[in-house]
Amino acid sequence: MEAADYEVLSVREQLFHERVRECIISTLLFATLYILCHITLTHFKKPAEFTTVDDEDATVNKIALELCTFTLAVSLGAVLLLPFSIISNEVLLSLPRNYYIQWLNGSLIHGLWNLVFLFSNLSLIFLMPFAYFFTESEGFAGSKKGVLGRVYETVVMLMLLTLLVLGMVWVASAIVDNNKTSRESLYDFWEYYLPYLYSCISFLGVLLLLVCTPLGLARMFSVTGKLLVKPRVLEDLEEQLYCSAFEEAALTRRICNPTSCWLPLDMELLHRQVLALQTQRVLLEKRWKASAWQRNLGYPLAMLCLLLLTGLSVLIVAIHILELLIDEAAMPRGMQGASLGQVSFSKLGSFGAVIQVVLIFYLMVSSIVGFYSSPLFRGLRPRWQDTAMTQIIGNCVCLLVLSSALPVFSRTLGLTRFDLLGDFGRFNWLGNFYIVFLYNATFAGLTTLCLVKTFTAAVRAELIRAFGLDRLPLPVSAFPRASRKTQHQ
Repeated sequence: MEAADYEVLSVREQLFHERVRECIISTLLFATLYILCHITLTHFKKPAEFTTVDDEDATVNKIALELCTFTLAVSLGAVLLLPFSIISNEVLLSLPRNYYIQWLNGSLIHGLWNLVFLFSNLSLIFLMPFAYFFTESEGFAGSKKGVLGRVYETVVMLMLLTLLVLGMVWVASAIVDNNKTSRESLYDFWEYYLPYLYSCISFLGVLLLLVCTPLGLARMFSVTGKLLVKPRVLEDLEEQLYCSAFEEAALTRRICNPTSCWLPLDMELLHRQVLALQTQRVLLEKRWKASAWQRNLGYPLAMLCLLLLTGLSVLIVAIHILELLIDEAAMPRGMQGASLGQVSFSKLGSFGAVIQVVLIFYLMVSSIVGFYSSPLFRGLRPRWQDTAMTQIIGNCVCLLVLSSALPVFSRTLGLTRFDLLGDFGRFNWLGNFYIVFLYNATFAGLTTLCLVKTFTAAVRAELIRAFGLDRLPLPVSAFPRASRKTQHQ
């Protein structure tokens, strides 16, 4: 063999080893996410659905739970996708020739983006509908009972749903783009149909983030206030402890002496109320025993950090709106080749990249808080050890839609300069200037409006409560809550 043949073999062998290494790394990362998601869903699932007398229902629920775990792992991977890419770029830029990070390259990052896109399509279009129909199926009439009969019914329902969705997407494509070439491209199932369908789902997810994130940014202040101990000026824990103990004692006396009340009592409801009050009293006692540092320093710093992150997000979006009007390069676009380690995607270098990652995680958490705080999806909120299987499936679908739209959401708002890799950058609406500009302006306006309304109302309520003005017998127009209390008294 000549030297050229040996060189070709060595290059092929090197490529083979790189592909094997990337597969091992991807498998380890996904296995870690899968284990974390399985532990999470195990704590939220309803144990009664998995320990039923009917082994068939328990088996079906276990299979559906594994499919939900897979979907939730893909959701978590989609959330970590853009921050991991940004951090990897900065690491390669800072340590370009380090031997121990040679495994971190553009091919691995590009492969992770493609895997997340593929698994997101697989979960949204096949696995989650299969899990829902599987849990609701009972088998065809006259067929033999068992898990296999449910599988047959689920497959038939899934095929009918696929045909229905395929027809709807084909009709929508014909209405939006009345072009023979675009319609014929939908016959290519893997290359055009799935990306086009996922583009529609991603657009709905981006719109959902547009609504939920401003609401969540406003709700983050109240949620953090419930988790942390407020200063004594803003919160009277002693009075809350006395009220909780008084209510618990009153309910206990009612349970011990039910004949003292001439109305019929729901003893199960009274027991649940007593348990809730005991849990509330334990939490209040823990907060009462908090140190002065936690009370006087933790709460103000947390509120300051939230205000700083929210203000910084709005400022970045406002600057991005101006850049859209001036520079065409500010438009989000896709990148086919992942050229990492060549240039920083932030003007502030590594410090700016860290800020971008923090903002992306902050907006994702805010969007989840806003999603579960909205009246439309409040009933979908999971409960500890009391979440039905169908509710778990609904939560996994919603979280996957939100998380898979996060990279597009972050790039559209200009939170990062990292261009979208793989099929994430092939969405047609990303090149429309009017959609991107209107999206940025709407986000900035809604966030500012929610913050001004919520922050001013919260400050006003805290000041009224701190000075005890809510207990004064003032007119209805001034303090409606206090006036209603005095009327009942």
